Amino acid sequence: MKGCISVVNSGSSSIKFSLFGNVEKEALSLIFGGQVEGIGVAPRFKARNDQGDILEEKAWVHGPDVNHESLMGYIIGWIRENRQRLGLELKGVGHRVVHGGDAYSCPVRVDDTVLRTLEKFIPLAPLHQPHNLGPIRSVMKLGADIPQVVCFDTAFHRTNPPLAQLFALPRQLMDEGIRRYGFHGLSYEYISRRLQVLDPVTATGRVVVAHLGSGASMCALLNGQSIASTMGFSAMDGLPMGTRPGNLDPGVVLYLMQEKGMALDDLVDLFYKHSGLLGVSGISNDMRVLQESDDPHAEEAIGVFVYRIQRELGSLAAVLGSLDALVFTAGVGENSPAIRARVCEGAQWLGLRLNPEANARGQLKISTPDSRVSIWVIPTDEELMIATHTRDILLGARNR
Repeated sequence: MKGCISVVNSGSSSIKFSLFGNVEKEALSLIFGGQVEGIGVAPRFKARNDQGDILEEKAWVHGPDVNHESLMGYIIGWIRENRQRLGLELKGVGHRVVHGGDAYSCPVRVDDTVLRTLEKFIPLAPLHQPHNLGPIRSVMKLGADIPQVVCFDTAFHRTNPPLAQLFALPRQLMDEGIRRYGFHGLSYEYISRRLQVLDPVTATGRVVVAHLGSGASMCALLNGQSIASTMGFSAMDGLPMGTRPGNLDPGVVLYLMQEKGMALDDLVDLFYKHSGLLGVSGISNDMRVLQESDDPHAEEAIGVFVYRIQRELGSLAAVLGSLDALVFTAGVGENSPAIRARVCEGAQWLGLRLNPEANARGQLKISTPDSRVSIWVIPTDEELMIATHTRDILLGARNR
């Protein structure tokens, strides 16, 4: 019986899943994937095959019995039924976990000790970590004999120099874990590996990757390793995002508490749900909607987004000492020629020369032949990265 690997990526309002085959070979292949959206409001299930065809859809009426645990149970049952139909044996389950703290610099197999350690990081990512850990417990409960692997958004950035990880705060607070961690690490790791295939010479140089989506950040790579990131202690830092503010003066938080009387829950709601592109525009957190709007506030939101990308690009290039390549990835980065063009237009001083025709067509390489800095559009695949790590750990692929 052929083997397969399942991947689970659980958030506060959705659970994404996928199944990969060919685990005995070097190149994994997607069999199917899907997600449950609208958890807590009106949960909806949809699964597609590797060609994008819909395999099944289902909806629930929200109630006390329709929660993360019960929906995860449905997903596990659906995956089991369909993999058995295809004659596949489940070798393991890989999970995305936002925070590995300073304890983990690479994926690890789950055991009780690992799970207890990850629970200690809940205060560092209270809106993400509990939902990441929930499916691990569900799999343990419903299939205790299934091996599991956790992969961390923070792990790829553990190669950042010590000074890049420090805040100018009392040492006791830093010793307690308040430091820069960086996120979107699984995406950056995938791009780093992919660039090694596409352009091995450039991959060993000075590269900035712009992960631009509803969550957005940028990362400086030197010889394929992360040396700086725009995100810090939390996934709110750095670039403006769909509903998150990005870089913010701590004085703003103090002002809102002192002068506006805002409590902790109010601030959490403001910074996670009502800021970013949505907050500035007052229209939407979706870049596509903003680009189609003639409202000046929509253009202002786009302008802030582009300005911060250009500013962070200069900062990361300074950390690298030069720049050999810029890579766009994630939803906006992969699908918006207009955003790519505006970013590159403001970065010509770094040696970027954009090929307008290649950019409009969304080609892999979108720089002109005479551009000192190569410009790329590389689709990311965090799920494949998780599946690869899971396969490597459970089947010992690194030793083959």
